Amino acid sequence: MNFLKTIFIIVLIYYIVKFFVKLFAPYLLKKAVDKVQKKAEQQYKNKQRETTVEEGKTVVDKTPKNTKQSNNSVGEYVDFEEID
Repeated sequence: MNFLKTIFIIVLIYYIVKFFVKLFAPYLLKKAVDKVQKKAEQQYKNKQRETTVEEGKTVVDKTPKNTKQSNNSVGEYVDFEEID
């Protein structure tokens, strides 16, 4: 009898949790989506404020890295002669 009572309680708890999840999940998801949307809007507005530039002005955001370095002491120049 205790085994059936335990199984009944487990099934009852499962259905109660399922009911409350169906009841509150849409509210919680809507709240989470609204929070993410507000954060995205705020980031977009901040980005727009930063990028306001006068018309006709050129702005360089990132300068390229100069990775080419000529090293003249790499080796000595050898002048080859052609053999006929």
